[in-house]
Amino acid sequence: MNNYNQLLKDEIKDFRELGYRFLNKEVSVGDFKGKSGGMGVYAQRGGEKFMIRLRTSSGILPLEHLKLIDTFLDRYSIERLHLTTRQAIQLHDLGIDDVCDIMSESIDNNLYTRGGGGNFPRNVSLSVMSGVEKNEYFDVTPFALEVGKYLMRQIMTYKLPRKLKIAFSSSDVDESNSTLNDLGFMATIKEGKPYFRVFLAGGLGGNPAPALHYNKLIETKDILYHVEAMTQLFMAEGDYQNKAKARTRYIPRRMGINEFFECYEKHLKEVKERLSLDVNIPIEISKTLESYSHKLEETDYLLHQRQDNLYTVVVHPLNGQLPTNSFKTIVKFLDKNPNIEARLSMKESIYVRNLTEEQALELLELTKNIRMLNKVQQSVSCIGVPTCQMGIEQSQKLLVTILDYLKENNIEEKYLPSIHISGCQNSCARHQINEIGFAGGKRKVGDVLEDVFDLYVGGVFSREKTELGEKIGTIIMREIPKCIGDIACKLNEKKVTFREFLTTNKEEFLDIVKPYLI
Repeated sequence: MNNYNQLLKDEIKDFRELGYRFLNKEVSVGDFKGKSGGMGVYAQRGGEKFMIRLRTSSGILPLEHLKLIDTFLDRYSIERLHLTTRQAIQLHDLGIDDVCDIMSESIDNNLYTRGGGGNFPRNVSLSVMSGVEKNEYFDVTPFALEVGKYLMRQIMTYKLPRKLKIAFSSSDVDESNSTLNDLGFMATIKEGKPYFRVFLAGGLGGNPAPALHYNKLIETKDILYHVEAMTQLFMAEGDYQNKAKARTRYIPRRMGINEFFECYEKHLKEVKERLSLDVNIPIEISKTLESYSHKLEETDYLLHQRQDNLYTVVVHPLNGQLPTNSFKTIVKFLDKNPNIEARLSMKESIYVRNLTEEQALELLELTKNIRMLNKVQQSVSCIGVPTCQMGIEQSQKLLVTILDYLKENNIEEKYLPSIHISGCQNSCARHQINEIGFAGGKRKVGDVLEDVFDLYVGGVFSREKTELGEKIGTIIMREIPKCIGDIACKLNEKKVTFREFLTTNKEEFLDIVKPYLI
């Protein structure tokens, strides 16, 4: 990769110059974004500071990369990291020279930002528990990494209509949302042999859609043919004129589902005839024991692995914002315990895996001041206003006010689900596919322009069932904490989870929510 790394570094000089022209108001926000996104950099609101997205491959955090990021935190006086919903790390409030220097040094260490935004294949998402998940079929980690390497080798050559998202799931739970991506691979077993189920042309945001199930199991060696076929189909059939309709999910809508699959088969055949892309990755079928002897109780922040007596600790900081000192604590812990590893989830968490009982207890103590304890505390929020250029509402502030309200009113939180909050309709927090989701906006109520959020409920994803949440209506932002409090009180009264309540008592749920709708 040395020659390729040099090509990536050669781009940085021109990008630095573009950044200064942007700061001098010689380049518009849109024109700068058109270039910066592909470099993994975005201007923050106000146009004076910048964010850089470190493309941590499928969320896997090698110790050498963690130590490198640690040096960036000190050098640039960064107070916190943002853990993203696509298993990457974002650093904020940087100058243009800062992001360019970080980019260059990261390339030297095989940590990339290229294609972290813009019209490029994004970070390949991966089930965060792949390899240690109970009831998984096999560890899909090496396949996700292989696809990531394949995409990065040619990232500079892509001319896509818009971004392309690929996901790998190790079980039917579909932790990586393979059933909601442009291209999804889900592990399975047939007659003792490993295969992948394939899902095509799904996505969230404007006019969302679950992916279409490609009704053929594929051999594991063939994954790159399908990656290339979907990429070629997207470039051939995607809409380069209308950005709002440039995602893959619009293609089957335009040509019809049967015609879309025929088109996909055509591209797949052409790729197989033209290229040699077989992958040879050894596979060991995962085994889940009939009984386990874990002594520590499983919770929302301490998980039992399928390997007996090994644990995973979930470090979920509020709003996915990990303070620098806490990051340093985790890095030091990993450095002194070489048997463990860290991965990023799609829910703004760090999963520290392969812990013994003693190590798990130590890490729980080390992270007790920043680690969220239950599902609603582990809610997901995009970065939102005042940082994001695209953001409309303060998504992170909303989550803080919800949790504060529950605490101040002594409302039990045990039955509430994780709440996913996006500052606009772009669904960066995946509000459209979770049990409770909010998307920010503005609405004139009477003579007042109010901060509001659309409420979505009932989203679900798995191999058996992937459905988008139903939009219930719109609520003024300041009323949402009380609304959630009322829902929590009803769940506590009935002693049921939110999904159970919504399924069996939907009219009662609507009666709770209706007074808050505008």
